[in-house]
Amino acid sequence: MRLSKDFLGALKQITSDRSLSSDLIADSLKAAMQSAYRKYRGGNQEAEVNLDFESGEITVSELREVVKEVSDPDTQITPLDARKDGFIKPKVGDLLRIKQNPEEFGRIAAQTARQVIMQKLKDAERKVVYDEFADKIGEMMNGIIAEFRSEQIIVRLNERTDAIFPREERISGEKYRLGDQMKFYVLEVRQTARGPRIVVSRTHPGLLRKLLELEVPEIREGIVEIKSIAREGGVRAKVAVISRDPNVDPVGACVGSAGDRVKYISGELCGEKIDAVLWSEDPITYVRNALSPAKVAKIEPMPEQERAVHAYVYPGQLSLAIGKLGQNVRLSSRLTGWKIDITTVEAERMPTLSDIFHDFPVEAAAPAVTASDIFTDAPPKKKTRARKKDG
Repeated sequence: MRLSKDFLGALKQITSDRSLSSDLIADSLKAAMQSAYRKYRGGNQEAEVNLDFESGEITVSELREVVKEVSDPDTQITPLDARKDGFIKPKVGDLLRIKQNPEEFGRIAAQTARQVIMQKLKDAERKVVYDEFADKIGEMMNGIIAEFRSEQIIVRLNERTDAIFPREERISGEKYRLGDQMKFYVLEVRQTARGPRIVVSRTHPGLLRKLLELEVPEIREGIVEIKSIAREGGVRAKVAVISRDPNVDPVGACVGSAGDRVKYISGELCGEKIDAVLWSEDPITYVRNALSPAKVAKIEPMPEQERAVHAYVYPGQLSLAIGKLGQNVRLSSRLTGWKIDITTVEAERMPTLSDIFHDFPVEAAAPAVTASDIFTDAPPKKKTRARKKDG
């Protein structure tokens, strides 16, 4: 049997369009022909198919084991019958290949082969997609909003690959329209019965890390290292960084001149506010830096709890330290891995006399002392009237 030129050309076109190898197509076709032949014969025959992908020539052979007595005519043959089929000196135990004519399969067998071929090609294409994306977990990719399907959004990553963009991975308040192109983080790739399942995210901290690597050369070159990231997608994020070069300010490198670098990244994340803070091996210093922009008066560990601290701030810094709905202290805690309790402390002032002598009671003021109080026996002083001088 020989494949027609049109059929062979179609197979080669599929190979090119779907980026499938010729060997993969040939193997799929062999499996299809074996299945079709088994159905056509209606038995347990073991068939072997050989395909010349260039010429289109197909040969089908039944495999038979040479035995003294046949118990299964579909898979066994006697030496006598083997000689009738043209085999010279067949021996018991030999495995013979008896050529058949595939052209006798008929229309049903050909239809079955076609269906199996399409299924094999689909499976092969799924495997190619899975192999292409399996090592892209944790990478950033461009995608286009392609479809709204119930609670899910479908994102097109390339011409033949779509990803799922679930609700919990979307930035709250961000608007998505068909055709919008944006950056996504590849969160999950796994093989299922219906093909590869690819899940993407815009809230994962990894997306912010990839954007920083893309926009900040010092991070890309390894001069500045990202130690930790905490995000609340689309609202606020904190990034702890450290420099391996004492002449490079890691925070300044992330922010950029006039804040241009952090502004670009913020724009990619729906206006998310990004705080870059200096990482430190000392947890007290690290927590103090993480609570920025709030100014912390002092920090003390909690002996009764593991990895927990009290942070003391002046009353005017309390709302800044806690943040809107507790966001600043919550992100700081996630960034550092330490539980943080915020406590206010009164501002320092100069001591007054009452502070110094607070143990001495203050008595009521005594009335003014007069001479009559001192000299009680002395007669009162007479009043004299001035005399008018005679003219």
